[in-house]
Amino acid sequence: MARDRLFPLALLVSYGLLFGAAALGVSPSGYDDHPGQLYRLWHVVTHGPAPWAWNPDWWAGYPELQFYPPGFAYAGALLYRASFAVLSISAAYQALVWMAYLAPGLTAFLALARVSGSGWLALPAAFVALTLSAGTTSGVEGGVHIGMIGARLAWALVPLLLLVLLPWIAEARRLPATAVVIVAGIVLTHPAALPAAIVLLALGAIVRPPRVARLGQALAALVLAAALTAFWTVPLVLRLEHTRALAWGEPPSVGGFGAFLALVALLGLVRARGAGPAALVVALFPWAMGLVTLADRFALEPLGARWLPANRVVDGAWIAVILAAGLGWSGLRPRLRHGDLVVGLAGVLLVVIVSLRGETLTLWPRAADWPSLGSVERGLKLGDLWTALRQAPPGRVLFVRSAVPLVYGASGDTQWYRPHTHVTALAPVFSERAIVHGTFTHPSPIAALVYRGDAGPGPITRLAEQLDGRSLFGRALDALDPDTFNGYAERLGISVVVALDEDASRLRALDDNRAFARRASAPPFLIYVRREAIALPRAVARDRWTITLTADADRDGWVSTRIAYYPLWRARVDGAPVETRRGRIGDLEVRLDGRANTRTVELSYGPGAPELGGIAVSLIGGVAWLVVGWRRRASRA
Repeated sequence: MARDRLFPLALLVSYGLLFGAAALGVSPSGYDDHPGQLYRLWHVVTHGPAPWAWNPDWWAGYPELQFYPPGFAYAGALLYRASFAVLSISAAYQALVWMAYLAPGLTAFLALARVSGSGWLALPAAFVALTLSAGTTSGVEGGVHIGMIGARLAWALVPLLLLVLLPWIAEARRLPATAVVIVAGIVLTHPAALPAAIVLLALGAIVRPPRVARLGQALAALVLAAALTAFWTVPLVLRLEHTRALAWGEPPSVGGFGAFLALVALLGLVRARGAGPAALVVALFPWAMGLVTLADRFALEPLGARWLPANRVVDGAWIAVILAAGLGWSGLRPRLRHGDLVVGLAGVLLVVIVSLRGETLTLWPRAADWPSLGSVERGLKLGDLWTALRQAPPGRVLFVRSAVPLVYGASGDTQWYRPHTHVTALAPVFSERAIVHGTFTHPSPIAALVYRGDAGPGPITRLAEQLDGRSLFGRALDALDPDTFNGYAERLGISVVVALDEDASRLRALDDNRAFARRASAPPFLIYVRREAIALPRAVARDRWTITLTADADRDGWVSTRIAYYPLWRARVDGAPVETRRGRIGDLEVRLDGRANTRTVELSYGPGAPELGGIAVSLIGGVAWLVVGWRRRASRA
């Protein structure tokens, strides 16, 4: 690598490493969503990589990664396996967080250094990509501090896709086969970044002739990427009715810093004249993504298309405008001996000055704002909680809240956004107990039941944290009566309830409840235990469970299995199949012979036609990708 690229890259990496050492360290973060994301990695390692693999530990069971992008969990599991378990699951997760933090800055630098021909000229935009927060899902605040790791990793893949496409764009070479893998990685890691990848391919195709043929190449690459990811996307699309769209969040906004970047990006349009196809693609990229975001916000969302919300798609517009602004700023190169160095460092200084007001860039962490998982466990005395849960009667644990606040006080009690942790999402790992709630906003129908009071269709439009300490099962917490609560607890198999001391005055459903009794517990937790035992399905083999149930004559023999419904479940009694259906709260019901008092039900779970068909398509796509790569190498030879 040339010195004019090596030195600025070293400067960028050194800053990133210093920030990471201060903010991330070597222990996984305990802040906000990180514990839940760590659990997903644990899920892949424990239950296997199949997206539809049943997770019995959250929300009365759910195919955890079928409806949540599995890419980051796959990457962490790959690190864990590649190290032959020398890296623990926690260490593999933390390594992935480090990669996610550094990746956008590095990929933006490499792409712009190639386009501009200078590492110093690429440095300002790379610095912005590394440090941007600005309310984006993929920024330092959202993607690293809060823990939306997949969003940041996919964000970093967009400049990498540009880098890989540059020979195809600038030199009219064949579209590289690696572009297919990168697009597939974006789909699996965070599909909201896919529109940016599609726009980039489309622009790369039309900036030079023969446009129709090049558009055909781009389309073929997208089709092949779709085939590679079909093992996840095919059942995802065909099973959408069994999940709930997460449609919360504010509409996307630009802000003062975004407007500043857009103005600098206009200089990129000026510079792109006569600068070649690559510069033209970078210059047009943000304006095309702006149109896509507007179409999503004002055309698709009003029609009910909530699966790729505009406040997520806008992250693609952010990385596009960052790259274009980097191109525009590089056009200010003076005719000096060290002009590139001067322009590069001046650009970094300028973006720091412009961003000083507000929280646009995250330039340096406060240690108190980045607590490790270990410090959270010590501060909340979670060891005592895990022990108490292990000793409680069999059944699921219901957490009244999704999160535990990390700061207390009267003013904080009215602020759902105060610093908090979803560390209770790790209860299945440390206490070996299945849980309901205690995690961040989730697409499960049972989660919708807890948030809204019904498991029916329709998006989840409020963050779980906004409901904490205020409502449960769609009712105000202090208005939830014992009988209603017990009905939910019976069907969900709940034997333990965990609340916070802040909720003590609003727990009428438990304080006046004959079925639950309060046990002594260490603050800040309040623990209520069911007086009578309740049975849950018992695992007897991989993907096989049994439960003994009593037929309900009043309901024509239908009885709840106390597990969430999903069409991959099959039930048998004495070896003969029995009917199944989705219950009114989203649970799996089986129909028993009403003449018998109790029957042992055998439950089996396995892939269906969409899952097997998706695997077949991915295998065909993988073979096709290998054949294309082999033929290209053979032709070059």
